[in-house]
Amino acid sequence: MRSRFFLVAVLLSIVLPASQSSAATAIVRDGSTIQLGNVTYRLDGIDVPTVDQFCIDERADNWTCGIEARDQLTKLIGGKQIRCDDLGPDPTYKKRRIGVCKVEGETTSLSQLLVRNGFALNVEASASGRFKPDEARARDDRQGLWKGCFVAPREFRAGKKDGPLLGASCRADRDREIRDVLFPEELVMPAGCNIKGKHAVRARITGNEGIYHLQGCRSYPGLKPDRWFCSEEQAQADGFRRAYNCRSPSKGK
Repeated sequence: MRSRFFLVAVLLSIVLPASQSSAATAIVRDGSTIQLGNVTYRLDGIDVPTVDQFCIDERADNWTCGIEARDQLTKLIGGKQIRCDDLGPDPTYKKRRIGVCKVEGETTSLSQLLVRNGFALNVEASASGRFKPDEARARDDRQGLWKGCFVAPREFRAGKKDGPLLGASCRADRDREIRDVLFPEELVMPAGCNIKGKHAVRARITGNEGIYHLQGCRSYPGLKPDRWFCSEEQAQADGFRRAYNCRSPSKGK
């Protein structure tokens, strides 16, 4: 019996509970990222379009689904206080934290609400993924992204143009045309997001997806971006490194 109690004590000492943030006003960075005070959280368990991603709606028109996802998160928060359970550093970007975040006084996480509304995908691979039922319901009801046609946000970020098309309005006989819309030759710059990202094989030598270029970079003029970013933090979190011919804005151009 004593050995059993000892084992329980050891397990409890290893499995530490997630720390909880104080309730605070959130700054929405994109559809899956919020800032509480000096801490930036990526919402746990979901994949959400970034602000530069385009999708196709049910009328076959392209729309800025990444901007809409960000706006949906802003609406869900509604200016209320947010509290996050801190799950530790983001594996892809150590300066950012993973958080289970909720509006103060609510029991449903922002992650689950975004999936229910059709603006986020479940990323847990297991059949018992927390948000799989919510995703299935959003897909069947043609909510949010599911009413049209889109690619998984992670595949858009990686520039994977041959990935599966998702949504109720995807037509097999229009596959090429759809992909040309979802991956246009020239991405429209989202308002306030003027950092250019370019996928580059040479960047993968250092473990990155690509290179980002600031307005002060010699390489910036005339460069056609594969991605647009609103901040260097966002670019780095998505696996891009700064171009070597750039200077930090704080050091001049």
